[in-house]
Amino acid sequence: MSTFARFSEHAEAGRLLDAALREGPSHAYLFHGPPGVGKREVARAFARALLNTQREFHPDLYELDALGEMIRIDAIRELRRDLHMRPFEASRRVYLIHRAHLLNEDAADALLKDLEEPPAYAVIVLIADDLGPLPQTIRSRCQLVPFRRLSERAVRALVDARAPQLGDDAQAAVARVAAGRLDRLERLLDPSSAERRDVLIEQARAPYRETAFDATATAAALVAGAGAVAAAAREREEARIADLELPAREAEQRVKRAARGAEREELLAQLEELASWYRDLVAVAVGAEDAAIHLDKLRELRADATRERILGAERAAEAVRETWRRLEEFNLAPQLALEALFLRIERELAA
Repeated sequence: MSTFARFSEHAEAGRLLDAALREGPSHAYLFHGPPGVGKREVARAFARALLNTQREFHPDLYELDALGEMIRIDAIRELRRDLHMRPFEASRRVYLIHRAHLLNEDAADALLKDLEEPPAYAVIVLIADDLGPLPQTIRSRCQLVPFRRLSERAVRALVDARAPQLGDDAQAAVARVAAGRLDRLERLLDPSSAERRDVLIEQARAPYRETAFDATATAAALVAGAGAVAAAAREREEARIADLELPAREAEQRVKRAARGAEREELLAQLEELASWYRDLVAVAVGAEDAAIHLDKLRELRADATRERILGAERAAEAVRETWRRLEEFNLAPQLALEALFLRIERELAA
């Protein structure tokens, strides 16, 4: 039986990793695919199989994750010092580098040296949401292991198990809005996230429903939601490092990075759902309600969707996607970027 049978949605990854366990692993792997689809869980299962253990924590397993918006060279230097220590209990040591797409240039250069000539006992696994930011020199030295979004059927089964109190329409809507991502599913099932989602949809409707539309206030509502997520991340990171003897400056930087990273992820998730709302306006207007993502909001969509609004809604969705790409790539001020976006959305829908 496959070691990765429970990850049935990732059959190709399972096949490649089963072969690695059977024939002997390569020195480096690069798991790549959308965020929130289970790459981290599969990587840990692979590491435990390589170490022949079921323990969650093992002295020969080293995990590195980004603090905030990037992985810096200091973290890679620390990993490299550990890399040249021989195994404690197992016959090998396994290194998991989560969110490897956030390696900055210096960190990537430092890691490359050990990918070229790793110790014989080491297996390095990079886990990345996107191959694009990683240098070709790193990609070429790793065996690529692809991952894809989970099927809506698989996500719906998780919703059924996690939130049986929801009605069928609400469960179907949550599964569809999650878009094949477990991290987004967690966000949608969190009560505070549900409140933020309701606020988001109110703001999505505001440009074409409010006669005195205020783009500044609408943008501020979304920024406030992201700020709440950042504050929660700050508290979690403060609790996580409370028992670590860190210099005050390093502790402060870790907390700030965790908060910035959480805020950025929430803003990007908000924009994805905002784009899907305007897409749903088009779907409902042309009679394709089954294709709508917001199945739990069909009453509102039916009230808002009109033939006259189709072209404007299409253009609004594209405007949101453009803003998502700019926020994802550049360090923009969220309030100003969202204000400009909502002013454009108002113009498109009015036209």
